[in-house]
Amino acid sequence: MKFSKNISSRFIKALFSLFIPLSLASCANIGNPSGGPRDEDPPVFVSADPAPGSVNVDKTRLTLTFNELVNVKDAFSKVVVSPVGKSVPKVMSLGRKVTINFDSIQPNTTYTVDFADAIEDNNEGNKLQGFAYTFSTGAEIDTLRISGMVLDSRTLEPQQEMIVGVTANLADSAFTHLPLLRVAKTDDRGRFTIRGLKEGSYRVYALGDKDNDYKYANPEEDMAFYDFQVSPTSERVGAVDTIRDSKTGEIDTIIDRMRTRFLPNDILLRSFNSQKRSQYLDKYERLDSTKFFYKFNTKSPNLPIIDVLGYPGIMREAVLEQNATNDSLVYWLPPRIVGVDSLRVETTYLRTDSTGNLSAQIDTLNFFRPRQVGKKNNKPSKKDEEQARLDSIRALTLDMHALSSTTHDVYLPVKIQFDTPLESLRPEAFHLETMVDTVWRRVGNQPTIEMADSLSPRDFKIEYDWKFGEKYRITADTLAAVGMYGTVTAPFKHEFTIKKKDDYCSVKFNLTGLEAGIPAFVELLNGSDAVVRREPVVNNSVWFRFLEPGKYYARVIEDYNGNGDYDTGDYDLLLQPDLAYYYPKVVNIKKNWDKEETWDVFATAIDQQKPAAIKKNKPATDKRARNQRPQEEEEEEDDYFDPTANPFDPNQRRRTNR
Repeated sequence: MKFSKNISSRFIKALFSLFIPLSLASCANIGNPSGGPRDEDPPVFVSADPAPGSVNVDKTRLTLTFNELVNVKDAFSKVVVSPVGKSVPKVMSLGRKVTINFDSIQPNTTYTVDFADAIEDNNEGNKLQGFAYTFSTGAEIDTLRISGMVLDSRTLEPQQEMIVGVTANLADSAFTHLPLLRVAKTDDRGRFTIRGLKEGSYRVYALGDKDNDYKYANPEEDMAFYDFQVSPTSERVGAVDTIRDSKTGEIDTIIDRMRTRFLPNDILLRSFNSQKRSQYLDKYERLDSTKFFYKFNTKSPNLPIIDVLGYPGIMREAVLEQNATNDSLVYWLPPRIVGVDSLRVETTYLRTDSTGNLSAQIDTLNFFRPRQVGKKNNKPSKKDEEQARLDSIRALTLDMHALSSTTHDVYLPVKIQFDTPLESLRPEAFHLETMVDTVWRRVGNQPTIEMADSLSPRDFKIEYDWKFGEKYRITADTLAAVGMYGTVTAPFKHEFTIKKKDDYCSVKFNLTGLEAGIPAFVELLNGSDAVVRREPVVNNSVWFRFLEPGKYYARVIEDYNGNGDYDTGDYDLLLQPDLAYYYPKVVNIKKNWDKEETWDVFATAIDQQKPAAIKKNKPATDKRARNQRPQEEEEEEDDYFDPTANPFDPNQRRRTNR
């Protein structure tokens, strides 16, 4: 059919007029095409060469294939291989493949490569949790496993990326002299599974392996040990899988199947640090003309012996100010050597020798009196002159000041600190007054003033039966105290108000489940998991009075030696640390409230006791992350610590020797 020129022209114009609006409408909606929902699934294992569970493997290069591009992140720190060898296999990723290169492999040996969460997809970083690959160089493969959890002994924090291993040598010395036989690493929840075990008996240990030698040769490493031998077994049990509709959440399919359960799967290891350090003199200096300072690397059971050369026996006149662990010491010097610019001091102390034992060390140390560094060729400013005048006055007087604030707690003494240790104190020179109708009046029974702490000779306390809401004033006369360098106190005044009764709240815990006959105390904690108060458990209850309103948490410590403090463990003595348990809920107390809580210590599984709000080692937030296993292992259960089990049998709670 032929069209005339005019008809053809009109048709083209009409078509063009229709095309323009469509084009403009299309341009008005320019944008990137949707990429679909965010990928939240971890990589899926597809195959391996050789296949998982293979026997008679003689290759030293093994390849794993996944369903997407993957990376192996922090392979050196996260991937562990059992048995432990002299050289570490090289693990690399390229595309969808992960390769494992051994320098050599042992004959008739079951190998397990535990990746923990090192494998992640290339785009979103979704981690494949708990993936492991096992093969054998012999005709048989060892398939038994044990699993459990590592928690910090005091804070119950999950111990992440900690080495957990076994020894077939049951001697206690094996852990300190031989590398662990088969190992795994804890995940972000502190859980572990050690695979490839033969039948037999084992000891189980956890180790914060700083030097990568797979043994406890460094006492500064965190560690844990299980008190009893374990013998891995397996059993066939029935299981029910419930599959729900992804859109509605309703049950879609229920599948009954058989699976293999590996036991034990509830090993609880409580990690600790022995606090053993090499002992040596870390620092020494003359802080000013009046005092020496010694800083040691760690606590010491003994004080050093100090002798100033040329002044025999003079240090018997010195006054020691120390901390509770004897590693920070200040010696206030006798007045007759304060003016000496240079002192040579023979110091005898305990030092760790090359064998790791403490032995006497004698050092002759020079202590020089610090000199004032002034401005050169400059006339002192008025400010400098005024400061010099104040310093000269201060040198003639003994300063004392209140360590307490102007708002004071009803249950606490008022603390006062002097600038130097005292030569003498006149308690009768201190007076306590209370405000009555805008007039200060002395209280009937004057309080006593005494040293607050035997370790700090400059701190004193004034105790009294304070009344809620009352205003008090402590005054001291001139010459109330004389310092060891002859300086005397000027008149002193400190005013303060006791908090009102309505400002306080309290909480009482009634505990059940604690082992009879073992002392215990409860630590009240703030939102940072720091200790606010500590009280002993008496008749299975503990009461915290005079608290500020707020949110509190609590943990109970089984105090085996009854010293009122938390004691760490000691592997040399096969001594476990004191055991701690958390109250699983927050206690929110308002002003003028008194709360009473019932606390069944073992009603909640131990890995779920510590409230998430104060937990520092939080697990991954990816809700869809899960353990992916090779196809040959799909019927196997997740053998991690079973939170529904009760791990608090006597075997798990003992602190004494095996």
